[in-house]
Amino acid sequence: MARSSESKEQVIKPIFSQRQSLVTRFVLLMILSLVLLYVDHAYKTLSHVRQWLTVAATPVFYLADVPSRLLGAATEVVASRSELLEENARLKARNLILEQKVQKLASLTAQNIRLRELLNSSELVDEQVLVAEVVGVDPDPFKYTVIINKGSLDNVYEGQAVLDAHGVMGQVIEVSPISSRVMMITDSSARIPVQNNRTKYRGIAAGLGKPGQMELLHIPDTADFKEGDLLTTSGLGGVYPEGFPLGKITKVIHNPGSSFASIDVEPMAETNRSRLVLLVFRSAREAAAGQEKPTEPAPESAGAAQ
Repeated sequence: MARSSESKEQVIKPIFSQRQSLVTRFVLLMILSLVLLYVDHAYKTLSHVRQWLTVAATPVFYLADVPSRLLGAATEVVASRSELLEENARLKARNLILEQKVQKLASLTAQNIRLRELLNSSELVDEQVLVAEVVGVDPDPFKYTVIINKGSLDNVYEGQAVLDAHGVMGQVIEVSPISSRVMMITDSSARIPVQNNRTKYRGIAAGLGKPGQMELLHIPDTADFKEGDLLTTSGLGGVYPEGFPLGKITKVIHNPGSSFASIDVEPMAETNRSRLVLLVFRSAREAAAGQEKPTEPAPESAGAAQ
């Protein structure tokens, strides 16, 4: 029992001695701090030491601030990138709108030019005409027909002649209230009475069912036709007014042993490109037919006189 009590006393004494030592150290440090504060305040003797300590601690401050700076920089980069992406998207949208406006302006300019060309063409027609727009194309590759945006409500009728700014384009073959179907002169079933503008020799131009290709039918091999000759409508048949350009002769082949020449014709009308067309009304057709009737017997009577 005596030994155990002695051992307890030996353990308790160091603990108390350690506590006394800590208290003593704390008191001494407090006194030293107060003395240093007083001396520094009164005599400014520690300013150089404080400056050196600040210089020595500066790298530590910078290192401690690095994570915060990196986080701020990363946040700024992300925000800047997001703003740049948004601005880029806005600029792209604005550019697209401006391009669309430029395209619309170019389209309107081209349309204005086409309208002027059509107005110039309409001056050649004495009677009433109607401007229409091509709104559809027949998907059948073997049929050359288009849909226009005028119909029976606009007094359009079957057999009505259709022109573009360059010449004869076709005729109306089907009419609905608000639209009509037009057969192009290049369709394989198209037949147009024409005459050579140079010699006034008459013939029939036929479509070949190919874009930009026609031919003259049953022209005698001895007939006076040359490459470059202009073919115009003769006014016969009562469909197309007289004098409208149909096409130019591109090739004349005289086949040995054949009674007829092979004559290729290139249409003047832009059948695959024209968007605006002119519809010529019946009064103009009848006037052209009326002018043709008195002149028809003249060649025959002249021939008889000869």
